Amino acid sequence: MEMPKRKRTRLKWYDYSSNGAYFITICTKDRKELLSKIATNNENKCADNQLTMYGKIAKIQIEELENRYKNVKVDKYVIMPNHIHLLISIDNQAVGASPNPTISDIICTLKSIVTRLCHTQGLKDRYLFQSSFHDHIIRGEKDYIKIWEYIDTNVIKWEYDCFYNA
Repeated sequence: MEMPKRKRTRLKWYDYSSNGAYFITICTKDRKELLSKIATNNENKCADNQLTMYGKIAKIQIEELENRYKNVKVDKYVIMPNHIHLLISIDNQAVGASPNPTISDIICTLKSIVTRLCHTQGLKDRYLFQSSFHDHIIRGEKDYIKIWEYIDTNVIKWEYDCFYNA
């Protein structure tokens, strides 16, 4: 049986290690709600996002990205029940002439470390995250602000999110 070919998710012509800002979405495998629990109150426009043990591991490792990669800054992030949104900036002038990691390198490392640490805390599934991730190259200040606000309000709008499982 011939396996279906995966659709290319990255732009063929783009250098994903170049300076700029990127909006990244990482989903859990089968969209299982393993990272947090959200209790929303839409009347008051508030929500309580309680990270699970796995979500706390992800939080620590997201915050460690800037130490792991000196040219990477995590500008904003949110850990949702079954996905993570990241707003990442790359500034290669901040480091030397050594090879610069691509967005794929950075996200692959993050997913690998988080999964390995979650296994030490009882995660039974082989994979915590789905095999790929979604990226969006930020194309200017308006785009950046729109994504910042989306991440900032994602928890409040959880019940309307495309990743929400009723």
